[in-house]
Amino acid sequence: MKALLTGASGFVGAAVQRRLLAQGVELRVLVRPGTDTSAWRQTDIEVVTGDLRDASSLRRAVSGCQALFHVAADYRLWVPDPAAMYASNVDGTVALMRAALDAGLERIVYTSSVAVLGKRSDGQPADEEIPSSLADMVGHYKRSKFLAEEAVRALCREAGLPAVIVNPSTPIGPGDIKPTPTGRMVRDAAAGRMPAYVDTGLNIVHVDDVAQGHWLAFQRGRIGERYILGGENLPLKMILGRIAQIAGCAPPRLRLPRRALYPLAAGAEAWARLRGGLPRVTLDELRMSAGKMYFNSVKAERELGYVHRPAQEAFVDAVRWFQCGGSLSGALEGQA
Repeated sequence: MKALLTGASGFVGAAVQRRLLAQGVELRVLVRPGTDTSAWRQTDIEVVTGDLRDASSLRRAVSGCQALFHVAADYRLWVPDPAAMYASNVDGTVALMRAALDAGLERIVYTSSVAVLGKRSDGQPADEEIPSSLADMVGHYKRSKFLAEEAVRALCREAGLPAVIVNPSTPIGPGDIKPTPTGRMVRDAAAGRMPAYVDTGLNIVHVDDVAQGHWLAFQRGRIGERYILGGENLPLKMILGRIAQIAGCAPPRLRLPRRALYPLAAGAEAWARLRGGLPRVTLDELRMSAGKMYFNSVKAERELGYVHRPAQEAFVDAVRWFQCGGSLSGALEGQA
């Protein structure tokens, strides 16, 4: 079987690539023009150049494949130009799914996010059945992923798209090169750069468990259904404290009132627009943190045979990877 994988240069996509290779899948990866392809030169992976915003390149990419794992997404919690994010996450996803339909692909796994799911009013972990709407989505990333998943589900219903949807929670682990917003949190906490926290919570999952969940969804998932690939629900204070303990630095002790941070976030975003770079804290991050983002993976466990390891293993693997990669070691030396 030959499968096309998008997003192989990203954090989750690279983990999915490792899993597919371990399963003996003949793999083709789609990369954007100008991407460093040296990581694939010593492998049997076929590399094709294209872009989610170029429909003709997507048709060429799916040609000759039987399966598709669409992991690629613009994952940023703040963007100076939201239109580019919608072009990739929404329009690009639709174009790729239509290309897969036209090429007659047999099976598709689409990587969505728990960001599109609703929350329970009683504060308990949410599942796939909690309703949500576009109006519930905070920020352009969530809105774009919501619209993309809705489009995929519509194509499953109306055009027979053979897609299974997976919704990872908050992946942590080795290989977060860019890093993602979550990876920056781990890196900064391990470097002692996060002395304070806000009262919120996240569902933490090891990135390799997410990758295994993709494979299980490919094998056993029901067409048109979505499956949460999650792990352990933890308050942010505990997450940061565990990371600090692994790295040997002081845990955060100061709980900040969320309202007091809004002017700081507004100023950080204004500065980023003026001078470039990323703001340290954003308005959307604060809005999202107003409720604990807790989920359960019961459906994936029951239907796919999905399992996840303790969150502590994800923390250990992530901190060690940042230390060995050098991006964290220098920061830690600066704390000595």
